[in-house]
Amino acid sequence: MITTVLAFLLTLAVLIVIHEYGHYRVAVACGVKVLRFSVGFGRVLWRWQRPGGTEFVVCALPLGGYVRMLDEREAPVPTSQLGGAFNRKPLMQRAAIVAAGPLANLALAVLLYASAHWIGINEPKAVLGAPPSGSLLESAGLRAGDWVHSSSHDGVEWRDLRSMTDLRWEVTQSLLHGEALHLLVTDRAGHGRRAVRVDLAGLGSREIDAATMKRIGLGAAFSEPTMGEVKADGPAARAGLRAGDRVLVVDGTPVADAATLRERIRQAAVQGRGMVQSWRVERAGQVLELQVQPRVVAENGRELGRIDAYVGTAPEMVSVRHGLWDGLELGARRTWEVSALTVRMLGRMLVGEASLKNLSGPLTIADYAGQSVQQGLTYYLGFLALVSVSLGVLNLLPLPMLDGGHLMYYLFEGLTGRPISELWLARLQRGGIALLLMMMSVALFNDVARLLGLH
Repeated sequence: MITTVLAFLLTLAVLIVIHEYGHYRVAVACGVKVLRFSVGFGRVLWRWQRPGGTEFVVCALPLGGYVRMLDEREAPVPTSQLGGAFNRKPLMQRAAIVAAGPLANLALAVLLYASAHWIGINEPKAVLGAPPSGSLLESAGLRAGDWVHSSSHDGVEWRDLRSMTDLRWEVTQSLLHGEALHLLVTDRAGHGRRAVRVDLAGLGSREIDAATMKRIGLGAAFSEPTMGEVKADGPAARAGLRAGDRVLVVDGTPVADAATLRERIRQAAVQGRGMVQSWRVERAGQVLELQVQPRVVAENGRELGRIDAYVGTAPEMVSVRHGLWDGLELGARRTWEVSALTVRMLGRMLVGEASLKNLSGPLTIADYAGQSVQQGLTYYLGFLALVSVSLGVLNLLPLPMLDGGHLMYYLFEGLTGRPISELWLARLQRGGIALLLMMMSVALFNDVARLLGLH
């Protein structure tokens, strides 16, 4: 819990400081006098100021920040200081100051993604677990143990895949574009190279959730159906199973991988009773026949079988690391791709093609922040980059109260030669506040629903 809170606060601090520093730095470069640079709102906890300079403060409520500039619309400005007033600056300079905040977040994302590529990370190799029966991958002829080397959206230009993370990203991109995905595949040893076409366009859905991924058939990376630690006095131990046993067959059906075995175990619960299963296992070169009766547990209104043992081995891992320029290029590309993905998802939610369940709020961000920190520095950098992109894109939306809303006002001024009227400005601001409150309410509701297991 403490790790989650600290990771969340660090995430907010980094993103807010970078965003507001973008506004501050460009404002100073344009000759605007900055009165206050605030991280957070409410009661001031810490302040620092050089004589006649900007006041830097940290406030009690860390959900945001602001840069307060000298402006005649907010308070009278002495004649001697009019040259440093924001409202007296040319239109292009005002627009640049406003745009600098979200652009700073996007620039930060590039550096964070690049840093993650430079540091490197161990990720599961792009070797598939058994696709569920009837899934798109199964229909395309893919099987447990198939190693996906590269992908293409048009069958002409191919992109190497280093890990399951890369494969999931390519599947997500194709799903959102409503297009087929071409894959170059071999067996686990690298033999039998073949091309496979996965018809994601025929799925009839562009939702990115667990149910859609199951229909596609993309689950966990391949794991051998081998027994790990066996709990004493559990169903596995009573059946005579030991750590290291490789499961070959369950009830006459071959077991392709650990995911298949776990599913067979879960399905053994029938009307509150665990059904006895006939297992064939290999142990130290010998094949044994065992009778296993899983116990039954209730989870989320479902009855599932359990054998009280760790099922499966750790997937094969690969080290993904890039050099200086490759890391920067990949960082810029990933920032662009995630930005485009975010805009498309927001657009689809707006027209009703995607569920509002995709909106996340502070509770989900805090949860993911804690999880990523526990996984390691590279995972946290990737998470921080993702949130930074989301913040940058969100603030560029043409909504009143956001930076994009102010840019919309400046576009109107540039086209008409006059600023938007005070009456319309007030109306748009009120509408913007209402819309933002609605979005925040939906996001918070989704957070709570996820915590309660309702989503």
